[in-house]
Amino acid sequence: MSGHTENEITVNAPLDVVWEITNDLENWPQLFSEYASVEVLERQGETTTFRLTMHPDENGKIWSWVSERTPDRAARTVRARRVETGPFQHMDIHWEYSEVPGGTRMHWRQDFAMKPDAPVDDAWMTDNINRNSKIQMALIRDRIEERDRQRRAASAN
Repeated sequence: MSGHTENEITVNAPLDVVWEITNDLENWPQLFSEYASVEVLERQGETTTFRLTMHPDENGKIWSWVSERTPDRAARTVRARRVETGPFQHMDIHWEYSEVPGGTRMHWRQDFAMKPDAPVDDAWMTDNINRNSKIQMALIRDRIEERDRQRRAASAN
């Protein structure tokens, strides 16, 4: 079995603004509420290998893993995968951006499978990712929209 999630949100900001903010890896701890730190390990061409570390969970455990991420600005897509998979057999992530009435649609797709000895199964992780993606996307939308309002106000002065 495997897990698959798809979540999307419209951000009331231009695509270029949404793209720049969401692809600024070093700023992710200020964009996502769940990440404590990002450490860039390597950059090769457009691909960045980096370590993400989360804030402690409800049991005090700190989760951390290495991922690689390759944005394709012309195609308005980003492909990522976990290099250190932890409890996952694999985790592949695809982000798509598109201009829509009202701003920019951001669409996240995650395909994964949990290892047989993982503490949770694919169904549990699917529910968890869907629940958390909605929270994070709303937070990201709100933060980008606020930054865009500030940017527009500053340029109007």
